[in-house]
Amino acid sequence: MSDLLPAFRFLVTLDRADAYLPPQQASLLPEVAAGAFQEAKGLGATLEITTYPEGGVNDFVHQLPVRHSWTNIVLKHGFIRDPILWQWYELGLTQSLGARRDGSIILLNHLGERAMAWEFRGGLAAKWTGPELNATDNGVVMESLEIAHQGLTLAGAVFDIGSAVETIIEAIS
Repeated sequence: MSDLLPAFRFLVTLDRADAYLPPQQASLLPEVAAGAFQEAKGLGATLEITTYPEGGVNDFVHQLPVRHSWTNIVLKHGFIRDPILWQWYELGLTQSLGARRDGSIILLNHLGERAMAWEFRGGLAAKWTGPELNATDNGVVMESLEIAHQGLTLAGAVFDIGSAVETIIEAIS
């Protein structure tokens, strides 16, 4: 079952440049922490559907697409003294320019090579959650960042149907 990919091997990249600034201005923005995340969730989307019952048609109801929405991406990592995630969140509170970043979540195979990637556009730091402190717990202090974005693109996914069928046959044998 070499086609199954591990969930713990991934990278997160966040572009240095604001998604909507000219390159010279965008290069002046601080770089957002990239790659050092322990968890990435929220790679998803929803298509809102409305029902439309047609008069005289009693065996089904039409299902019509209305609008598409993207799930927010949630990134978590161990809290470090560098407040860069907080600064990105704060930038969105105080300024519109410099607040939007493009980025990607890259899934790696067993050899550490890129297997596929989800690229998001125009991400805003929508929610920052600081560390939860507990004197009776000896866990690592974590912070999280929730990113609202304008869409995902699946990049670099190579799907071999023959190999997938073989994997399924192996699994049920």
